[in-house]
Amino acid sequence: MDDFIPVNQPVLDGKEKEYLVRCIETGWISSEGPAVSEFEEKLAARVGRRYGIAVSNGSTALDLAVRALRLPEGSEVIMPSFTIISCAAAIVRAGLRPVLIDADARTWNMDVAQLDSKVTSKTRAIMVVHIYGLPTDMDPVLEIAVRHNLRIVEDAAEMHGQTYRSKACGSFGDVSAFSFYPNKHITTGEGGMVLTDNPEIAEICRSLRNLAHSPRRRFLHEELGFNYRLTNLQAALGIAQLERLDQSIAKKRQMGRIYNTHFDTMPELEIAPVRTDYAENIYWVFGMVLADSVPMDATQMMARLAELKVGTRPFFWGMHEQPVFQRMGWYANERYPVTERIARRGFYVPSGLGITEAQQLRVVKAVKQALLTVQ
Repeated sequence: MDDFIPVNQPVLDGKEKEYLVRCIETGWISSEGPAVSEFEEKLAARVGRRYGIAVSNGSTALDLAVRALRLPEGSEVIMPSFTIISCAAAIVRAGLRPVLIDADARTWNMDVAQLDSKVTSKTRAIMVVHIYGLPTDMDPVLEIAVRHNLRIVEDAAEMHGQTYRSKACGSFGDVSAFSFYPNKHITTGEGGMVLTDNPEIAEICRSLRNLAHSPRRRFLHEELGFNYRLTNLQAALGIAQLERLDQSIAKKRQMGRIYNTHFDTMPELEIAPVRTDYAENIYWVFGMVLADSVPMDATQMMARLAELKVGTRPFFWGMHEQPVFQRMGWYANERYPVTERIARRGFYVPSGLGITEAQQLRVVKAVKQALLTVQ
């Protein structure tokens, strides 16, 4: 299947090899190597934060971000239903309760118009999750957080280099989290980072990521921490990737322009806007939702594209429909119609940094061919 187009192809054509060789030659391969702090400082500076805490992946970054707020057990955290389960899992593992909001049909982000109605006497925080390429509309979120004295956790895992009204995503609220999985604009293979301006939150995260050793004595523990460390090797990759971030963003937006030229006029497909009044799409992935007039769902469409040697991934499945939470007795009578619809009818096509224009045109041809077979 040499001509199969994968959904993601990372690009490592900067100084990744040079920096990795330096790690090997100096012997700095563990989490105590100098590249870790360098990566933390450089990403924090890029985002406009004071502190960066590198961790093993984006999910552990969310774990630490939520725990570092020290919210009372049983508190409620408002979050979108349409997102990856890592977001809800971090809340649950901290002894808190996720309260859900439906998606906006146009951008697929949290519908911020519903936010105020979800605030109760138990609400202590809002988890904002920027989805696929466009950020959540932050102004209403910030206003509600101030009015109700709520903390903000910002999941910017898919937003490397993106801005909201010219301010970097990942710079909002009390604490933010990034992921460096291979399909991200910056990858370290696996990896993540917590960013904050609060020195207390930063210190809690640093402690918890490294087993929570007591400052009085190593191997003395007053609470249970984790081994969430990032290695020097991974950080070296991250530094090289960060150096070419602007180039990667330009590539992603060019990819978006090519796809939009072909897909924007197709009535069978709904795609995210190129821009809103607060941001230009960064196209972490290029997603599409099948119009209701198309007599098949995303699963069937993806199977047809696989036969045409085009890789795809489904959209997120709503948190309110996750079996693990249903077994806990949660969300039994809750419905989020936009989330349910796009989860069943949405998918994304190959959109990694390594994709070529010729491959994109093959994807376009395959999508059109797959849709023709059901006309």
